[in-house]
Amino acid sequence: MTTVAELLTTALADHGVRQVWGVVGDALNPVTDAIRREDRLEWVGVRHEEAGAFAAGAQAQLTGRLGVCMGTVGPGSIHLLNGLYDAKKSHAPVLAICGQVPRPDIGTDFFQEVDNEVLFADVSVFSATLTDPSQLPHLIEQAGNAALQQRGVAVLTIPGDVGGLDVPDGVAVPSFVTEQPLSTPSDAALQEALRAVESGEKVTMLVGQGARESREDVLALADRLAAPMVLTLKAKEGLERDNPFEVGQSGLLGNPAATLAFETCDVLLMLGTDFPYREFYPSGKTVVQVDVDGSHLGRRHPIDVGVVGDAGVVVRHLLAQTRPRTERGPLEHARLAYEEWHKLQQHFVDPDYEKKPAGFLRRKVDNPERKIRPELLAGLVDRHAAPDAIFTTDTGMATTWLSRFVRFEGTRRLLGSFNLGSMANAMPQAIGAQALDRRRQVVAFCGDGGLTMLLGDLLTIAAHDLPVKLVVFDNGRLGMVKLEMEQVGLAEFGTVLHNPDLAELAESVGITGIRVENGHDLDDAVRRAMAHEGPVLLDVVTNPDEIAIPSKPTLEQGWGFAIAKTKEFVTSPE
Repeated sequence: MTTVAELLTTALADHGVRQVWGVVGDALNPVTDAIRREDRLEWVGVRHEEAGAFAAGAQAQLTGRLGVCMGTVGPGSIHLLNGLYDAKKSHAPVLAICGQVPRPDIGTDFFQEVDNEVLFADVSVFSATLTDPSQLPHLIEQAGNAALQQRGVAVLTIPGDVGGLDVPDGVAVPSFVTEQPLSTPSDAALQEALRAVESGEKVTMLVGQGARESREDVLALADRLAAPMVLTLKAKEGLERDNPFEVGQSGLLGNPAATLAFETCDVLLMLGTDFPYREFYPSGKTVVQVDVDGSHLGRRHPIDVGVVGDAGVVVRHLLAQTRPRTERGPLEHARLAYEEWHKLQQHFVDPDYEKKPAGFLRRKVDNPERKIRPELLAGLVDRHAAPDAIFTTDTGMATTWLSRFVRFEGTRRLLGSFNLGSMANAMPQAIGAQALDRRRQVVAFCGDGGLTMLLGDLLTIAAHDLPVKLVVFDNGRLGMVKLEMEQVGLAEFGTVLHNPDLAELAESVGITGIRVENGHDLDDAVRRAMAHEGPVLLDVVTNPDEIAIPSKPTLEQGWGFAIAKTKEFVTSPE
């Protein structure tokens, strides 16, 4: 006979799931025992279920298969929520297996009982409670297929007295449908998009994650249209490599070349992106937006033409039908501006920058304690990391430095909490990525606030000997919050972090720790960290007052900084 738990674990292993993440306990004991006896599955016991959900979401994004996490009755399931919300907003197919009190106790306000249907109503595309073996295999298949086809979170709740029940003879092992056919727009929509693109001489392309799989066609279209290409952060992976049309990012992560490309175009062609920051879109342009999800069309910025369908299908149609643009001045102008900006940024990737005139003057203003500039750290990681490294990045300033200084050449991959914007995502996402392939380099850009929020899962890294490289921007601050306060004229308050020596802390749990406080020691430290065979925590003491200027700074932001610094000086206890 086969039990409910055994049938579930067999289905997951057949699908290609490699790890299941969570914390063991009561209602799910039959499931973890079935995992123990399934050679194709590895149980990874994390110290916090949130970390397990982030790890599962990372695996789902990297593989396209189900990522699986578990939380037992009540608090264990509740702890999954933040990581599951990240999976939801990242469109990652994740199956959360949650415990429940025994069936006779449901609805009695039993110890630890929560209503999972209510708890997960907003985060899930599917949620159901398995109460009888006769519901198999279809309930498991519904959960898995909902997550895979709708690219979201499915929740399967198993009461404590159900997982060990026998399944009737002859019940098939559940299976999941992974194929997703391309969504083809209507001919009318394609022709309308073509007319809009043809209506202007100067086209700029804003390209997002949804167009990454059509890289060669996207580059060919940019060449045909002589169009500068602004990339979203999630499009760096796949589209930044060997791209002679790229002008970097827009928004808070961006640069003046992206703004120039937006402001000087006649037509803005948005491909597979839902770029959220309204204030960075140009006005007075003909706007064409292509997205596989029709609900995304026009919700960030007014559009003239919306096309529902796969970006690659639309790109190939335009490539075959548009006339080539012979005037390449706008493209060359934007590219020159981007190259000049990038060259200026590289001044920071020099440990002697502050000894030179411009750097010396800047140090007097924003780095009087001569701490390491975060740009230097990010640039050196870019230099020494593997060409196929998987990068994860915490929300906040760590993402800014990665965006500007890490190039996604080769087959590098990128994960972050780019839609939810959670703290503490980089380390657990790196754990999930590294568990898929212990031979591939995984580098996490960690803020000190993010790392210490889920610090307990350093123990997961050590216990499973996962060779992740944790690069910590240790500025003793919640850096992005500090920046947000100062740009609106508020004095920094509540952002200071009193950190221990994080390298020593890592050493105490069995992870190699390297601490750097002098910029001239950093190149060797980064090289050693990237070359080390096991896990490493590189703790770099960086300048807390570093400012990343957005692509289109405003007078109000500059005035806000001036007021904030005055307030901080006046109220400083020193």
